Amino acid sequence: MFKNKKNYAAESPKLSDNVNKEINKEIGFKDLKLSKPVMQAIADAGYENPTPVQAKAIPAVLSGSDLLAGAQTGTGKTAAFTLPILHLLAEKPAAVSRSGRPRCLVLAPTRELAAQVEESVKTYGKYLPLKSTAVFGGMSIVPQIKALRRNVDILVATPGRLLDHVGQKTVDLSGVEIFVLDEADRMLDMGFIVDIKKIIALLPKQRQNLLFSATFSEKIKTLSASVLHNPVFVEGAKRNAASELVDQSVHLVSQRLKSHLLSHLIKHHKWKQVLIFTRTKNGANRLADKLAADGISASAIHGNKSQPARIKALAQFKDGSVTALVATDVASRGIDIDRLPHVVNFELPNAAEDYVHRIGRTGRAGSSGKAISLVDKEELRYLKEIERFIKREIPKVLFDSFVPPANMPAAEPRNPLPQRQGSRKIYGERTSAAAGSRNYPPRHGYAKKQNNSKGNIAKSKVR
Repeated sequence: MFKNKKNYAAESPKLSDNVNKEINKEIGFKDLKLSKPVMQAIADAGYENPTPVQAKAIPAVLSGSDLLAGAQTGTGKTAAFTLPILHLLAEKPAAVSRSGRPRCLVLAPTRELAAQVEESVKTYGKYLPLKSTAVFGGMSIVPQIKALRRNVDILVATPGRLLDHVGQKTVDLSGVEIFVLDEADRMLDMGFIVDIKKIIALLPKQRQNLLFSATFSEKIKTLSASVLHNPVFVEGAKRNAASELVDQSVHLVSQRLKSHLLSHLIKHHKWKQVLIFTRTKNGANRLADKLAADGISASAIHGNKSQPARIKALAQFKDGSVTALVATDVASRGIDIDRLPHVVNFELPNAAEDYVHRIGRTGRAGSSGKAISLVDKEELRYLKEIERFIKREIPKVLFDSFVPPANMPAAEPRNPLPQRQGSRKIYGERTSAAAGSRNYPPRHGYAKKQNNSKGNIAKSKVR
């Protein structure tokens, strides 16, 4: 395990000096020695020069080394591993070809991200005979089983659905040559560590491992130490930092005025596409309904929506038929939209790194974007934590053109502020702050209560 970047590099003999020398050198994809079919697909996509993380990661993956890559969202991370993987698999035929036995496994934390990665695999691998498929929850498992009955070279999956297939014996992981953990920090935040360990136990010991993470907590360092062997470390941009291409601002506004101000901003500035983040699923639904009532086409996307509904909402948002997409953090890393102009934090997240992931949906691949946060006085402590995290003060902007509606009710329903970050559920367990409290009901089973003046104890089912 490493304590910092400098020490970790010193402990990694395979950390190539050439990688460091190339950091500031302008290179093109033609310099990366990718195969002609892959280069043709890159040219079709209109790309000439790799992003910094691609320029550093691709040679490392092609060399066969394990890789630990730090890259903030929107820096071309997906292509940084899909391009060299396609090259490697095409150059070396499979030793054993059998249905449901992938040669490469990519684990992603969300359905949207899994679908996005598999779409990139198809885009860059269209001139290769390699086959790919994605499996994730929220959809019928039957079509996925049919897809796995055919030969699959690259499998992209979310952990839970992959284990469902393992249980039904529709997938065989014994032939995995390359294993990718994408958005590893998000995986741990969502409590997938137990599933990840189960999946790793099913993989062959001899394999190439690639781990990508936007942030590096101590738990990420521990996970990387257990998965990676003598890895190359590359970093595409400063860790835990928001993109310099994102123009960030804050509007200080009371909670009950937020939805009215948001409608005003969309109409006044004639926004055509805006991604809005709320803290809860119910809050997302309410806000989407409010925007629709104000004449703004809007849809909500969150974990309670069926996968077909989420796919439809995202497709309508991408093609411009829906102006506002209201999302919970389930979408903060699974939405990849070229030149998305606006992101709004309707409510601030209680974890500063989630703010970085949210606003990272704009300002991607060299395009500029704007991130606006609507901040109530009770959220000021979260704003200060975010500013400390990104090491900058976010400008506070006045909105002189906004006039609150007359005869407003005293207050609107509001989402309760969550506990501070110290009590978040990380790694699938309560943190020490939460574990120290015993003032919560049991999750299942029976609870005892006093039910009469004589102090007799009765059992009641806790629901």
